[in-house]
Amino acid sequence: MTLFSGHKNDIRAGDFSDLDSTSRGRNDNDMMNIENCKIDNLKAKLLLHSCCAPCLTAVNGKIDADFDISILWYNPNIEPLEEHNKRLSVLQNFADETAIQLNNYKYDYREENDKWHEAIAGFENEPEGGKRCEKCIEFRLQRTKELSEKYDLFTTTLSVSPHKNAKFINEFGKKLSPKYLKSDFKKENGYLRSIELSKEYELYRQNYCGCLYSTKY
Repeated sequence: MTLFSGHKNDIRAGDFSDLDSTSRGRNDNDMMNIENCKIDNLKAKLLLHSCCAPCLTAVNGKIDADFDISILWYNPNIEPLEEHNKRLSVLQNFADETAIQLNNYKYDYREENDKWHEAIAGFENEPEGGKRCEKCIEFRLQRTKELSEKYDLFTTTLSVSPHKNAKFINEFGKKLSPKYLKSDFKKENGYLRSIELSKEYELYRQNYCGCLYSTKY
């Protein structure tokens, strides 16, 4: 899928008014929302928040030819610490094997996990996909936005999951910043492709979303 074609009306750096689907006559069911555009005739620098290596496989495969991508790991919602570190290690190994660039941001797990618990307080017993998940998504996207200062765009792999509401993710992302890149990576069999690639690379695939509350469902 070609997202950049060098159209004569290329978007200039800092002007993202043409990134919404409506500007191209497309609708919110489409997977990506930019066509025929570049930033200063170069690949846009994209900060891509990744929730895990399996989800990254298919997402990166869809867009790596069209963006200068840096992968951000920020997932203090994942519990316990051993599971968090295991998923991070799998991501790092996959990035090394496939020459994917990782952002070097590091954080104190205990401190950030405490902040995450504060963010979802009162919604601990919400069902999977409910308010707790929305607060969790907002928490991680907010940090991604804060770290995207040196990038043209930012987005997340979260929408590749059939359990994540792409409409909610995109609406919140656009509220945060016009630099947010709308997407629904589960489209065009994105989730199925992530399963196939995970098997191909023999990646560890977790059986729950991340927080301990999600193990109940």
